[in-house]
Amino acid sequence: MEPSVNPGKELTVQIEGKTYERYALKTHFVTIGENLIELAKEYAQPNWKPGDVLSISEKVVALCQKRVVYRDQIHPGFWAKLLYRFVGVTPAGPGAGTAHKMQLIIMQCGLWRVLLAALCSALTKPFGKKGVFYRVCGNDVGGIDGLIDYDISFPEYVHYAILSPLYPDEVCRAVEAETGMPCIIIDACDLDVQILGKSEGVKQSNALLHGILADNPAGQDDEQTPLLLLREIWP
Repeated sequence: MEPSVNPGKELTVQIEGKTYERYALKTHFVTIGENLIELAKEYAQPNWKPGDVLSISEKVVALCQKRVVYRDQIHPGFWAKLLYRFVGVTPAGPGAGTAHKMQLIIMQCGLWRVLLAALCSALTKPFGKKGVFYRVCGNDVGGIDGLIDYDISFPEYVHYAILSPLYPDEVCRAVEAETGMPCIIIDACDLDVQILGKSEGVKQSNALLHGILADNPAGQDDEQTPLLLLREIWP
């Protein structure tokens, strides 16, 4: 598949006096338990050039690791049904704003920690502080995807949650060792980007990578472009 640019995104971006191209690689719909190395070889390697960095969505990594919890394994209790109503919905999605996802967070963190996080969030919200709930919860709960309660482009994500991937640095090193492509794993939405893992061959700083990916060139809807090639353009 030829690399492309997603609608509403620009091919190039200038950061720290350098120019980078961001090529989106369209894949098939990745399902639970697929082989990440084979995905990288099939979709990225034919388009990769020396110096490129392969960016991989954390959702695809987690799916390959079978890091999923099914809806029918989650039974929202009193606190989940109460607390999720106070979660704000952003353009990036509902976050913890569904009863099932809030119950999953309680299962991951424990009730008392979630209650503390909710209290801290309520106390700091009037001062414009955002993300306090997720920071207090920890355990990468901010990276949980899926369990959406409304119709979306991929109905599969209604039926299960996707947890954050395990050992992202080790995964990046394995991808580079098997394919020769330096790579990073990112957790990105249209509001923020986090660099979760990086292989040794990636020479750019996290701050520079954040700037290159700040507008989420992989998209946020049904683009099916979880892989990106980041390419520096030399004068």
